[in-house]
Amino acid sequence: MVADSSSRSEPGSARDPVVEPSKPRLLTLLGPGLITGASDDDPSGIATYSQAGAQFGHGASWSLVLTYPLMVAIQIISARVGRTTGRGLAGNIARCYPRWVAYAVTIPLLVANIINIGADLGAMGDALKMLAGGPAHIYVAFFGAICIGLQVLMEYKRYVAVLKWLSLVLLAYVAALFVVKVDWLTVATSIVLPRLSFDADYLSIVVAIFGTTISPYLFFWQASQEAEDLKEKPREEPLVEHPEQAKPARKRIQLDTAVGMAISNLIALAIVTTTASTLNPAGLTDIQSSVDAAKALEPIAGSFAKAIFAIGILGTGILAVPVLAGSAAYAIGEAAKWPVGLSREPREAKAFYLAVSVATAIGVALNFTSVDPIKALVWSAMINGVVAVPIMVILMLLAADPKIMKQFVIGRALKVLGWIATAAMAVAVIGMAITAI
Repeated sequence: MVADSSSRSEPGSARDPVVEPSKPRLLTLLGPGLITGASDDDPSGIATYSQAGAQFGHGASWSLVLTYPLMVAIQIISARVGRTTGRGLAGNIARCYPRWVAYAVTIPLLVANIINIGADLGAMGDALKMLAGGPAHIYVAFFGAICIGLQVLMEYKRYVAVLKWLSLVLLAYVAALFVVKVDWLTVATSIVLPRLSFDADYLSIVVAIFGTTISPYLFFWQASQEAEDLKEKPREEPLVEHPEQAKPARKRIQLDTAVGMAISNLIALAIVTTTASTLNPAGLTDIQSSVDAAKALEPIAGSFAKAIFAIGILGTGILAVPVLAGSAAYAIGEAAKWPVGLSREPREAKAFYLAVSVATAIGVALNFTSVDPIKALVWSAMINGVVAVPIMVILMLLAADPKIMKQFVIGRALKVLGWIATAAMAVAVIGMAITAI
């Protein structure tokens, strides 16, 4: 799967014509899937995992293992729709369904993403204040400007490289895990032989984990990035037009997505394990934010644990906020049939870049209002949950439609796992509604 610019594979070759041999093969193959998985562990997600460990110890760890194959399946399907058609998910929805359907699923996504952006920026501001002192609100505005600048001003290839390197910040949570004392036998037992509970609070946290790990913005982002990459790699074309490229493309997508989602869930498991091994035994069971978790770690695990937890919040926020804003802009832009894409110059896609900037700016502004960030995140989770199910149903129908995917419709294994993921999300939404009453 390696070729340089002077000896690119000819059509029909089983070799991927875009990977340079001078670069490490794995690093070059990882892209949309890695970035998607890493962005899933945003500050809001960190808060969810921290609360799970603090409140229930290792009791909810099994859910992160269960969600892994479902995440991989639904993200592979999203990626294959983008790579096969050369369009993002919203672009395919707008092409195959009435325009109102596309708007019905993308507008709620935009609202939920803006709320998440605000919460993530707020957590980043609080984390930097905790580390360095100073005004959190100024930090929020500063981080918002950085996130806008990354997408609007930076060349696409460099931007993708920055996002890849930012994913390394997730190692902070592995470091935090190894500075605390962990009963690994208990961790393993809780995963293999979990003690389930029908307590409302327990069900709520399990539902929250499902909603955090299987989130609609991830579908839109990965599909759009697969389509976006085609513009940057001249030898690659949509598979419906060049079916001879299918074999290496599908292998790359499977590897990229499997690794990206594995990193996402392993980091989430590390966060749950860290807080379960420290905060839960100490009786600190009410964690409202990722920064709360970092502060609570200090008297138990030391200032180093607090610092690396906080650094992780900053890094994951800078990674996740642009993905949240970008996925919303892709979704709205494709639904409205604007010129979209981070590979385009701002003058070529003014509405798209305006959507990125406005979504981030509103997220910044939310931190200057009296809106309760915790309640806002609850509403965001509910919106995401409600909209996720119809989006997943539409995604599954698109991926199995030979008029759209030609001979590249998804196979039986992906169909089964994709529909199980959709059903699991529907159950999670029902559980969310029940526990909210």
